[in-house]
Amino acid sequence: MYSEWRSLHSVLDRDRGHLSVLHCYPETCARDVVAAVVRPLGQAPWPSNPECLLQTDKQVKWTMEVLGFGLTLPLDGDVVKRCVDVYMEWLNAFSDLHNTLVPLPVRQQPNSYARCLLKHLYNLFVPRGNGSVDRQVDLCRSVLSSLQHLARGLGDSLERETWEGLLVFLLRVSDTLLAPPTQHGGLADLLAERLVAVLLEVWLAACSHCFPTPPYWRTARELISTWRHHPAVVTQWNRISAVLTSRLLQQLYGMSLPSLRVPEDDLALIPANMTEECLAQSWFRFLHMIGNPVDLANPAIVASAPRFQEALMECGGVPPDASRFHCLRHLPAIFHSAMCGVSQLVDAFLGVSRTRLENTSSVPVNTNRMSAPFGVTSSSSSGGTTTSPHTRRARAVTVSKTVARTVTAATIQVTAAVPHSSRSSSATPQEKTSSNLHAPVAPSPLVNFDPRPSPAPGRSQVNSILNLFGQWLFEAALVNCRPDTPFVSAGQPAQAPDPRRKPSQLPVESGGGAGVAGVSVGSSISSSLPAEGGIGGEWRENFEAGRAEACGTLSCIMASKKTGEEILPVYLARFYFVIAQGLQVSERHVLAAIILNSPSLFCSDLKGINTLAPYFISALEHILPDRDLHKFKMFANPTDLRRASIHILLTLLPLPLHFGALRIEPLLDHRLLEEGIAPPSTFRALKLRLVNLLIGALQTECDSANTQMILGAMLYMVQDSALLEKAVSQADGQEASQTQNRDGSVSSTGSSESVTPDSEKSGPALMRDYDSAPGLLMRAIHLVTQRLQVQWKSDLIASLAALELLAGLAKVRVPVDPAEQRHAVSAVCEFIVSQCRRPAPYHSRDLHSMIVAAFSCLCVWLTEHPTLLDEKNCLWEVLEIVELGVSGAKSRVGPGSTVTLKGEKEQAPASLRVREAAEATLTCIMQNLGSFPPPSGAASPCSLLNEDRLIAFIQSRKASSEPASSDPLLHFRFFALDNSVLLSILEQPLGLQTEKSPSVTLVLRGAGGRHVWTMQLQQQPRDSPLVDKPFETENRPTPRPPAGPRPTIRHRVFPDEVDKIPFVKADCSIPDLPDIVDEQLAIQHEKLRRLLDVQIAYETGVVATLDRARASTPFPDPQLDCRPPGPAPASQTARLLLSHLGLLSFEALKEPSNSRLPPSLVALEPTLPGFRQDLAALDSLPTRPCDTVFVFYVRAGQTQAAQILSNVEKASTVQGAFLELLLSLGWPVVLGQHPGWSGHVATSWQTAEDVGTSFPSESNGDPLEGSGGAVFNGERKVLYFADALTEVAFVVPTASQNGGRDFVLGEEDTGRGTLRQPSSTTTCDTQAENMAGAEAWARRATAVGKALPSLGPETKVLVVWVESYDDIEHFPITELLAVTGTGLEGLPGSTTSVRSSCSERDVPVVFMQPLATGLFRVRLAGPAARLAMATPLVDGMVVTRRALGLLVRQTAVNACRRRRLESDLHSPPHVRRKVKITDLIHKHRSRLLEPDFFASLFYPTLG
Repeated sequence: MYSEWRSLHSVLDRDRGHLSVLHCYPETCARDVVAAVVRPLGQAPWPSNPECLLQTDKQVKWTMEVLGFGLTLPLDGDVVKRCVDVYMEWLNAFSDLHNTLVPLPVRQQPNSYARCLLKHLYNLFVPRGNGSVDRQVDLCRSVLSSLQHLARGLGDSLERETWEGLLVFLLRVSDTLLAPPTQHGGLADLLAERLVAVLLEVWLAACSHCFPTPPYWRTARELISTWRHHPAVVTQWNRISAVLTSRLLQQLYGMSLPSLRVPEDDLALIPANMTEECLAQSWFRFLHMIGNPVDLANPAIVASAPRFQEALMECGGVPPDASRFHCLRHLPAIFHSAMCGVSQLVDAFLGVSRTRLENTSSVPVNTNRMSAPFGVTSSSSSGGTTTSPHTRRARAVTVSKTVARTVTAATIQVTAAVPHSSRSSSATPQEKTSSNLHAPVAPSPLVNFDPRPSPAPGRSQVNSILNLFGQWLFEAALVNCRPDTPFVSAGQPAQAPDPRRKPSQLPVESGGGAGVAGVSVGSSISSSLPAEGGIGGEWRENFEAGRAEACGTLSCIMASKKTGEEILPVYLARFYFVIAQGLQVSERHVLAAIILNSPSLFCSDLKGINTLAPYFISALEHILPDRDLHKFKMFANPTDLRRASIHILLTLLPLPLHFGALRIEPLLDHRLLEEGIAPPSTFRALKLRLVNLLIGALQTECDSANTQMILGAMLYMVQDSALLEKAVSQADGQEASQTQNRDGSVSSTGSSESVTPDSEKSGPALMRDYDSAPGLLMRAIHLVTQRLQVQWKSDLIASLAALELLAGLAKVRVPVDPAEQRHAVSAVCEFIVSQCRRPAPYHSRDLHSMIVAAFSCLCVWLTEHPTLLDEKNCLWEVLEIVELGVSGAKSRVGPGSTVTLKGEKEQAPASLRVREAAEATLTCIMQNLGSFPPPSGAASPCSLLNEDRLIAFIQSRKASSEPASSDPLLHFRFFALDNSVLLSILEQPLGLQTEKSPSVTLVLRGAGGRHVWTMQLQQQPRDSPLVDKPFETENRPTPRPPAGPRPTIRHRVFPDEVDKIPFVKADCSIPDLPDIVDEQLAIQHEKLRRLLDVQIAYETGVVATLDRARASTPFPDPQLDCRPPGPAPASQTARLLLSHLGLLSFEALKEPSNSRLPPSLVALEPTLPGFRQDLAALDSLPTRPCDTVFVFYVRAGQTQAAQILSNVEKASTVQGAFLELLLSLGWPVVLGQHPGWSGHVATSWQTAEDVGTSFPSESNGDPLEGSGGAVFNGERKVLYFADALTEVAFVVPTASQNGGRDFVLGEEDTGRGTLRQPSSTTTCDTQAENMAGAEAWARRATAVGKALPSLGPETKVLVVWVESYDDIEHFPITELLAVTGTGLEGLPGSTTSVRSSCSERDVPVVFMQPLATGLFRVRLAGPAARLAMATPLVDGMVVTRRALGLLVRQTAVNACRRRRLESDLHSPPHVRRKVKITDLIHKHRSRLLEPDFFASLFYPTLG
């Protein structure tokens, strides 16, 4: 930098301005002269003559010759102090020209005399050998303070020559004291901190008033480079560099970059009038003032300074040996301090603000690896304390680089007793700290993993930072390394890389300052290695702390790469070489620093970064399986080191699944071979090692946060492996179908292997099983269930993560032995039992939350694998757990115990929440097991029919159009059973049955939802032949015709036997008729005969007619045949059904004696006011938790909400992978045809009369309709996913007029109303207006029978696709939350409010960024609560495209479930329905007496 300028070093050596004429006289004589002259000058002026004794220039110059000699005298008297006081008084001439104590010539020409005075003051700083060091230190400090005040306060009064004289004075004094080897307790040791501070502060002040010329800068650099064996030099250089960098960053970046935090006192060091150009020049020159700080790692270079060589030559006949200089043992600590300073400056350019004192307060050196100097022992010091990394508050942000920054407790002190009480009393705290730096420091070199803020989006580019600090960092990172094959040869000329040249043409440079691109590996190593037998070889490993700091800083620089930023290949190549060298197990300090600072390295899109995967895996294999990490405890906090290792593991897991057979080119084969590891040929070969690492980490991890990350990674690994094997199996099956030689599909690797218990397998076979999804799934089940019982039963975070893992494993579709599935269910049941049986003091909300989560996990396993309950023991165990949760105890404690009947047990559940969770499990088993999805689809586990729809159906089937009843509910009879079930009975037949048996339609409303059943009375088995004709008799046989002619019958009055009786006289006593007939009687007889003839003819005709009719009548005669009676034309089916069910009894209608509950059977009165509204409100309560996920797409550089909302309007403005993600989250549904949750209460849970009436049906064409996802904005369509336990709506908000989700009603609309979006969505006031509109909609919806439920805490998640990772920091979440309304804000009975809805802190956000490799980087943000962050996605994870949608959906569902679990406002759906049913029964109960109730069953309904 200053090679073309001469140095003033020789001028300083030849300067004799400090000598006086009295030096020519004997010392005793000269001392008497000084004493005689100084005494009157130090006294107050006489009252008669207030002027100073010296009035002429000649007098002043003669007196200064005396005073200059007096400063060289011993300090046993007060002569020297008087001389100093006189000179300090004369320096006040710059501030007070009327001070009579100052000679007139001095007041008239203060600059001229000040330059002479400064030369004389040099004598004061010359070391004395009389043991009066403390007095000399006090005098020197007073002089330095005066000069500091002069430069900073009166700089405008100084001429250039004066400024240059002041700088030369400070350089000469500093070089005289600091250049020689340091002696403990000497003047240089005690004065170094103050002297260097004043030199740099005065130099900085000179830059503002009179910028030093290049010779002065060169001289300062040359001299300071010989003082670097003093810790104060690097400490003060760090301090001034930080101050200048802080002001420079404000000048260059303004508010786009966070300012570097420095103490307020240090900020005042920069003059207010310093120009921007002067500031930039001063910063760069101060940065290079100490030369190359990497030289501090080579004691041979430091010992080659001229003053060290002179000291060696003074040994006489003793051979020169640098090891005799104890000060060189400071070099490891000084080197680390310098690297910390560079690291602090790098952090400033990255936008990571840290306080300066945190960076330079400790110097980690491993004293166990170096021999103590002569006469030095180790002891404890009270000068500093060690701050444990555990006590620092961590923020949930991206993992970043920090290193041990605290003063340590252990120091090395010289055994010789050195009096220092006097200097300690007058020293400042800063000087007291520096006074302890005379001996090698033995701190606790912990590399702290305290998370820091992410690099600022407006940070500098990687190339720019490496152009400034690259050479120093790369050289420091390779200190004491001996690579077998360097990258390039040394000796190439130094030249900065030209960005206009191609990467292949960029040279690998060497030499130069920190601003060049960097030096070659070979040259940097050769320059940093000490000579054989030199002092550096003895402490070779002690420089690992500084090297670790450099490696960590390089890792942070590379990890801060912006999206799309290009890094020079020369930097990438050198960085990869440095990391490969540093990841050696023998260098644990460097390894720990690299691991701690590389969590995001593999997700930064660095070209070729994946070639380092084998080296990182080898390093992680020495960290994660080790539970205690004893070998790393002295270098890093074990928990932080493990957390960083887990983060790296999360970024490495998808590599073998994504790249597969892609070849890996190793960087250093010999490093792997030294560890006995063959270099992997492909990424696929890394899978087994990664899986083993994952399992080993889970077995040894004790931290809750780390455990949750591992569990999330394990679930991802199982799911992605299963998806990959399924895809491979399908691809092989397609190929096999095209091959004639193969007639069956090819099984995947996991499904083709037989599943055998782990205990029956050998070690290698067991490891091979981990390489497949089924094997890994079984191993995960066994490992997690075991630790869930043993270690995590008291850890809420780990338990919830483990249960989420088990629930996720239940959804993985791979062939697994049913015994393994039963083992998982049994383990969850045992976990519930063990938690419920814990003593009462351990019962807390956290414990009950774990039990509730375990019941939820149990429901997932049972719904996903309903065949598990086919096994008797499993069914018995599950029902016992439900009984335990409901009542608090099992009916049978053990196999031989007495069974306690449920009616005899005391109801004492662990808590109300536990009982509700057990009841939900029982409801799930009874209603959803094996019956999901129902015929109505996954969107509606309940029936879509209700009373209105049933009556409308009946009327539509009638031939004649009869006027409809005013209210369809009047056609039904309503009853309540056991205060928990509403029963609606319709006696009118639906006309769907072909049989003549009585039928009845039931609408059942219970805790599990609304269900419609049609029942028919059945008297005979359905397989009977008479079942089709239940009321018809069998046909009789036809009679045969009569044989022969029909006999003639002669009718007689008397029988034939009368003719056989003989006559007697008495027979003749009665005359015959003719004997007594006369004319009159004859006429009457004739008339009678004619009547008889007519009658005979008539009867003959009638007989003939009857004969003819009888002949034509079929057999049997319908009028004479005996037949059974026909069915009742109108049966009262409601009464029959209740009677058949045994409900029509006096006991069922009686009020319980000791309870407020209604009877078992209660009639409801539908004519009471509000019955329809209450019934509609009950139907509007969902039976499953409903969640909402809002998906956004952020293009690179976008920060405005309007821009973000408009991205999804067209498919051309989004990436294709984003569209694939949308369709993997759920299936499209049309709101007018969708009966489930739609993301907004206005269009959710529609019944049969609503479906198909809101919007026209859609075609089965492109589900996206050519948009980028805008079609799913909630206006017509949404994406929907549901299972038996939850339902999720995925909404893509847009900027269109009707595309938002905060719906309000138009004033002109009626009925359901027209949905529209407010025009402004940027403030919470707009959200309040939306809520007011929602309340208006609620009132109008209630008027038409559409009630809105109270659903507890609002659960929604934001999923954000970002093209650039840096845009996450500027994501306008507050503005976008205004378009994520779900209709629950401000509704009557809702638990949300304007304040909660407008708070971005309560909403989990999942960011995902596509990487250039095809993988996806995940960032999680949201609430800081303990239960906020759910799995399987973990902050900083990298996942494949194949599993992204599944993982996002599971994470969103788990996050909402945790939100409900933590909220006090949440009640399970079945509980809300039970409460509503109870309230409805209480309000609309019929108060009939028992006789009236029975009589009402015989009356027809009002409809």
